[in-house]
Amino acid sequence: MIRALTGFAARNAWKVIALWAVLGIGLTAVAPMLFSKVTQSQSGDFLPRSYDSAAALRIAEDHFGLDPDATTVTVLVARSDGKPLTDGDRQKIGAEADRLGRHRVTMPRKADDPAFLVPDHSQTPKVAPAMLAPDRSFELLAVEMTGDAGDEGVQSVYRTFRDDARTTFAEAGLRTGFTGTLAEAADSADDNRTAAIVGSALLSGLIVLLNVLVFRSVLAAVLPLLAVTIIGGAAAGAVAGAASLTGMKLAPSTQSLIMVVLLGIGIDYLLFLMFRFREQLRARPEQPVREVAADVAARVGTAITSAALTIVAAFATLGVATFGQFRSLGPAVAVAVLVMLLGSLTLMPALLAACGRGMFWPSRSLRRQPREGFAARYGALVARRPLALIAVSVALLGVLTAGVVGIRMDYGQGGGSKTAAAATAAEISRALPAGVSDPTTVYVTAADGGRVEAGRLTGLAAELGRVPGIGQVGGTAVSPDGRAARIDLYPTVDPQSEQARDLVSGPVRAAVAAHVPAGLNAHVGGTAAIFADVSVAVDHDLVLVFPVAAALIALILLLLLRSLLAPVVLMLAVGAGFAATLGASTLLFQHVLDKPGVGFTLPLVLFLFVVALGTDYNILITDRIREEMRRPGPARAAVARAVRHTTPTIATAGLVLAGSFATLVATPGSEQIAFALTLGILLSAVVLSLVLVPAVAALLGRSLWWPLRTASRHAQEPAPERVPVP
Repeated sequence: MIRALTGFAARNAWKVIALWAVLGIGLTAVAPMLFSKVTQSQSGDFLPRSYDSAAALRIAEDHFGLDPDATTVTVLVARSDGKPLTDGDRQKIGAEADRLGRHRVTMPRKADDPAFLVPDHSQTPKVAPAMLAPDRSFELLAVEMTGDAGDEGVQSVYRTFRDDARTTFAEAGLRTGFTGTLAEAADSADDNRTAAIVGSALLSGLIVLLNVLVFRSVLAAVLPLLAVTIIGGAAAGAVAGAASLTGMKLAPSTQSLIMVVLLGIGIDYLLFLMFRFREQLRARPEQPVREVAADVAARVGTAITSAALTIVAAFATLGVATFGQFRSLGPAVAVAVLVMLLGSLTLMPALLAACGRGMFWPSRSLRRQPREGFAARYGALVARRPLALIAVSVALLGVLTAGVVGIRMDYGQGGGSKTAAAATAAEISRALPAGVSDPTTVYVTAADGGRVEAGRLTGLAAELGRVPGIGQVGGTAVSPDGRAARIDLYPTVDPQSEQARDLVSGPVRAAVAAHVPAGLNAHVGGTAAIFADVSVAVDHDLVLVFPVAAALIALILLLLLRSLLAPVVLMLAVGAGFAATLGASTLLFQHVLDKPGVGFTLPLVLFLFVVALGTDYNILITDRIREEMRRPGPARAAVARAVRHTTPTIATAGLVLAGSFATLVATPGSEQIAFALTLGILLSAVVLSLVLVPAVAALLGRSLWWPLRTASRHAQEPAPERVPVP
């Protein structure tokens, strides 16, 4: 099937290229609009209904009219001269709050933005007085806006509102500060905008530079970026469209993560093809280029298909996760990778067939066999000293893995932020409990669905006020339908901190369970409660997903390599790479930089990406080793030839993929993932695929393919070039 597909693409090159161009441009155009409809930013909505905070969220939506798409911005208003607010000042604040609550904020648009493709987030925010500082140094306003805090359109509307409010209050001699999830997201985006642009430019420059250095060609330098951009756009549109049709909700980070993955693996797959294409053109200069393109794509296509299916299988296991953010990420990545696989087996062979030898113009390297360089010398080294290389690799991986000792999970969303929003939050916490802008809320309903009387909850509120760590308890509010009540709690610690999660999951929930009146049900909600439950869900998913993903990857390797021993070697290698990367990340962020721990999603994301993507390179080197071992001659000589041919491919592809992950550092909150994935891919490409795996293959020889034999005793092929081995 792969040969038929690649052959069709090579024979009908220009038609295939035109079809992909139309698909890529069309789906790229509609992707932003589709993603805006399927993105869900509330972490509590990703929890199963059985969790306490998820039940609290449903009560808030059903009885208190909470908009699940709403996000609250807290506005601090104070006198510019630092004096306490007067009654006159508070009247001005109230009047301006009333005006802001009646004024529709229009979303800024670029002149060339098609209206039907760009969602309009224009809205009239809800503005209400929230709290006065005890020393009257400031007053807080609660501003409710609708939309995903990570959406650029929503952030643009917020910036317009913020600038309007800031100007108006300044004219009255008052200063303002803004905090909350949306304010933090907008400030972070502004602070990192230049870094994101520079990072993207550097990545593009890295890809072009590496290809120029390797291929000495204009087309080979630019074509990979162009092809992957077209396929990536189509894949993004396909993911958003599939989510829209199935009703699946995606996390805000899904789109950027998918694009980074597609850029990396797409460049990898095209490089796999281009290196083999150039090698075949040198070996058979008389063969028509379209036949060469079809033949090369069919050969390499098997390895590419296995590599892509490994990623799909790994992420498909997220379908059994309980945390919805994981469960939606799996299908999204799987769909995107399948589209990239289809493009790799059709568009990429078509480009090779259409460009032919012109792909490597103006280089004249096709006219001569390359001299033995570093790759050949390194291949000979692997053949001569496999045991020494294994020892060095294992020692390096072991040292990095030791960093895992004492690992802690961090479920916070903030921490260490230097934005204006963080500074405003710090100013508020100096006069009021830290949780005043993000309270923990106890929701109460009657067990029989009847009415709830506020007077019955006086004792519960009093007991909650006695819990150490609760700085203040708000009044009991009954829902408009009278069937639910809420009690706001203001912790003295940051609601996104580990201390807040421990407080909610322990003393607060214990107090609620012990003192809720008979006949009533109570659930604890809010950011701290949600992330306390998320931690439980993630711990459950880590135990469940890891073995399932490992089993599926091992099955794919078994089917590809048709060996029992080789898949075991590869799985042990990628497992060691995962442990080393996690250890290095823990060592850097938790121990050196003194962070609360590593991000709670890091182990799972790292496992899936490093194991699945890192296996790509292992598949490529192992497939080539098997091919070379089918030729007669010493097994170590076969390993040396395989290393010589694949070292440039794997090294270049690994640098490109690592570089694409490194650009995530410009995305606020993604610094740990950026570091871990970059290091993990470099370890997978260099240490595992170019050192450990070929060294083990050289040591084990053809027994690596047990119980199958890889070479016939009566093979008639000419003897391969000799590599000195002991």
